[in-house]
Amino acid sequence: MDEDRYFQNISPRERAIFEGAITMGALFHQFIGTPVSIKTFELLERAIEESMELQPCIRKVEAKIDKKTLNEAQNEYEYLSLSGNMLNVKVLSEYGDVRVVVRMDYVEELNYPLIYVESVNEDKKNNLRH
Repeated sequence: MDEDRYFQNISPRERAIFEGAITMGALFHQFIGTPVSIKTFELLERAIEESMELQPCIRKVEAKIDKKTLNEAQNEYEYLSLSGNMLNVKVLSEYGDVRVVVRMDYVEELNYPLIYVESVNEDKKNNLRH
């Protein structure tokens, strides 16, 4: 790849983590605030997954929006703005022989939608499962 010359100073492990993390950051900042309802959440989940899978080194994205929160939305417009506490997302990033799962999940004890590296596997045996 031509872009490899820009990443000569990092390992394949670091590159896989970088690509997964940058994708998760883009996902978070692009989709938070999107109008979503119980009628449209599955379409939004697919849009998140398919658009983020276009990013370099991203092999799989699984996005889940909390239906309970949507069902509890009681307003005249019948929708909410998507927020970090409604998302549970996994991004599988692969570079060389390294597979990384970057995760975003709302951590209640932190009161925060935490983005973190869930796993790193250097022999491609990671599986992406919720």
